[in-house]
Amino acid sequence: MLCYKAGYKYVQTGVHAQVLDFPAALTWGADLDSARKALVGALVDVAETALESGQPLPIPDPMVTDADVDIEEPIYLHFSASSEVHEVPAGVVA
Repeated sequence: MLCYKAGYKYVQTGVHAQVLDFPAALTWGADLDSARKALVGALVDVAETALESGQPLPIPDPMVTDADVDIEEPIYLHFSASSEVHEVPAGVVA
């Protein structure tokens, strides 16, 4: 698990959201809750893209801050692994 820092800024149209120490992860939502959910998805997407293209993930910076955001809080990138995958065709009872 990596702990990055999320930043949220209230604007007229909703809430802008970004991961301050992973600049490619940014999005927005109509309210804070939807912005948080969207940012989780954006962080996972940019992390997967970076790893699949052979690029390293940015190192989390607990000291990063942005005076322009209204809220800063931790956001966690979790990793999981499995030893095997079972695929069952649709309509087949396993």
